[in-house]
Amino acid sequence: MSYLPCGRRRAEPTAAVSAEHYDKTFDINTRGVFFAVQKALPLMNDGGSIILTGSGVWQRGIPIYPTYGATKAALRSFVRTWTADFAAKEIRANMLSPGPTDTPTLKGQFGENEDAVKDRFETMISMGRMGRPEEIASAAVFLASDESSYITGIDLPVDGGLVAV
Repeated sequence: MSYLPCGRRRAEPTAAVSAEHYDKTFDINTRGVFFAVQKALPLMNDGGSIILTGSGVWQRGIPIYPTYGATKAALRSFVRTWTADFAAKEIRANMLSPGPTDTPTLKGQFGENEDAVKDRFETMISMGRMGRPEEIASAAVFLASDESSYITGIDLPVDGGLVAV
């Protein structure tokens, strides 16, 4: 099983995105993932599982995340392609898309605005709260387990209903 937490997320509206920001975001979130999977393939057993970390941002179109959202859309494309490409080896490829999750990353990204951002996220989420890291981990364990042996090619939102409603 390969689990790749993919992530460079920096809020930059389109007008503020520099070529450096664009390249770094795509290099980390997309290029790095592609080549990590490529290098892992010879080491994977038949029936293995690849799980990429996505985000609902690619579906929702959040203005401060044009590059981040695009990289997650690219990962969704990889999962679809790899589902077909690796079928002969019964290697499953899926994407897990967490919603806003209460982790130290939030503070690192939004600093002193963290409370306001949390409040805003909670109004957008159907369940009225942010996710907990263990909820995301449980979904990853499920996708890696034999309990999901007939699941491949999906994007599993674990986001309290953020992209569904």
